[in-house]
Amino acid sequence: MVNKALGQHWLKNREILDEIAVEAGEGGLCIEIGPGLGTLTSSLLKRFEKVLAAEFDQKLAKNLPKSFPGKNLEVVNEDFLRFDLEKIEQPYVVAGNIPYYITSPIVEKVLIAKNRPTKVVLLIQKEVAERIADEKETVLSLFVKNHADVRLGPVVKKEEFTPPPKVDSQVIILEPKEPLVSDKVFKMIKLGFVAPRKKLIHNLELLEAKEKLLSIFGELNISVDARPGDLSIVDWKELCNKICDK
Repeated sequence: MVNKALGQHWLKNREILDEIAVEAGEGGLCIEIGPGLGTLTSSLLKRFEKVLAAEFDQKLAKNLPKSFPGKNLEVVNEDFLRFDLEKIEQPYVVAGNIPYYITSPIVEKVLIAKNRPTKVVLLIQKEVAERIADEKETVLSLFVKNHADVRLGPVVKKEEFTPPPKVDSQVIILEPKEPLVSDKVFKMIKLGFVAPRKKLIHNLELLEAKEKLLSIFGELNISVDARPGDLSIVDWKELCNKICDK
């Protein structure tokens, strides 16, 4: 039984499921987000010594272990967003076919965890995956690239799911790293994106006089017509060094 309120869509293509597991790697511990019926769980158990699965649906959480007798599978009936990653004392990987509507909070949770995972492999909405990896930036893409190296995996057509969602999905692979810029830079990034379609220089006039901004943009070789999405994370860092630390 699919709980539509939870955004559940089960991937049924075993080849793709195995490919996701291969992207996740192999070894000790894999934390799976929302295992549901255990289709991805099956592939992960072939490659990891243990799978720790966080499943919000009480009935699914209760029944899942019965599908894998003798396997090192632990299922906790808990919303992954409330799951305490700090209690994990060993290196781990995160994998999952996650509901589209909670993609951003899940990504943020795993990337800012004190004991962040060594790798994150998620099946998410194709459009969101492309936006994260694209050179045309958003607040989310800049956040992710600040905390991880990003790579896109296979596209999964909507017909591969039961029930099929309205859009296609794509695998995204994140390899966490030390942040490139500070929280101070991100405060300015959020301010810069307050009106994403406007010229950035106008959005930043809340921080600095236009004449000074024109001088800084020229010094950093940033076009005065640039929109917020045109700047890389390094561009934002250099801008903050000129504006925030004046």
